[in-house]
Amino acid sequence: MALPDYEAWAIFAAVARLGSFTAAAQELALSKPTISKAISRLEQSLGTVLFHRTSRKISLSTAGKSLLHHAQQIARDGEAAMEAARDTTHLLQGQVRLAAPLSYGLSHLAPVIADFMCAYPEITVDLQLNDARIDLVEEGFDCAIRIGALPDSSLRAIKLRQMNGYFIAAPSYVKRMGKPKTPADLSHHDCFIYSNTSSPEVWQITDAKDRTTSIRPKCRFKSNNGDVMLPALIAGRGIGYLPDFLCQKALDEGQLINILPECRIGDMALNIIMPPSRLRPARVNALVNHLKDYLD
Repeated sequence: MALPDYEAWAIFAAVARLGSFTAAAQELALSKPTISKAISRLEQSLGTVLFHRTSRKISLSTAGKSLLHHAQQIARDGEAAMEAARDTTHLLQGQVRLAAPLSYGLSHLAPVIADFMCAYPEITVDLQLNDARIDLVEEGFDCAIRIGALPDSSLRAIKLRQMNGYFIAAPSYVKRMGKPKTPADLSHHDCFIYSNTSSPEVWQITDAKDRTTSIRPKCRFKSNNGDVMLPALIAGRGIGYLPDFLCQKALDEGQLINILPECRIGDMALNIIMPPSRLRPARVNALVNHLKDYLD
């Protein structure tokens, strides 16, 4: 039985990620013919085409898409095995790709990343801030910060802390429109909706007795970012539901009030998620451990 062509699998993963034979050759410090031969060799051994090639671009074939996660796993495990031999901090080097929500990234993650870069000067960080949920494996991320309930998946997750979510409105709004006494009352109010959820048009609200009420809020303002809602909420334009890290300062200063203090929507935990493999490069473990120690 012939050994798998690990080099070709790793090259395939790089070409798929970069979308170019030339870019993969530059990143891997190999010649373009070496890259091309490795892909052809892998295609011949598999008996299928991995890329559709034109004079202007390449794209993954159906078979290539289905096999890509295997190639990514082989590349990650190989990289992790190489770094496992490095047992001193000053030898840790290379890039870590991290994804995080925009507002949390700016307010909480930025200073933690700055400290990490000081502690590990040979590690480079590619931080992508986006409230949309990305596919870690497909998009080549080593880990991600995620806030909210985690769907069942093969991804590994580390819970950092439980976050509180609040139904909030300005005192001026409550004075003008009244204060809802129950979750059902929200149906009659102007609501601000965070759109990056699986069903933003429906709020599943749980009270202190774990009873759940399903409502369709009347949308006054919708956005895929929570930070942008704050000025309009403070101005008394409606009711929103936001995590503590976004609205705690305004609550403490009396600009907003918690109108349904015993109610919540779902789980607002702060998590680090990672691809399923337990074997990770040491530089990734270094970042994950740093985030565990300093994020709140």
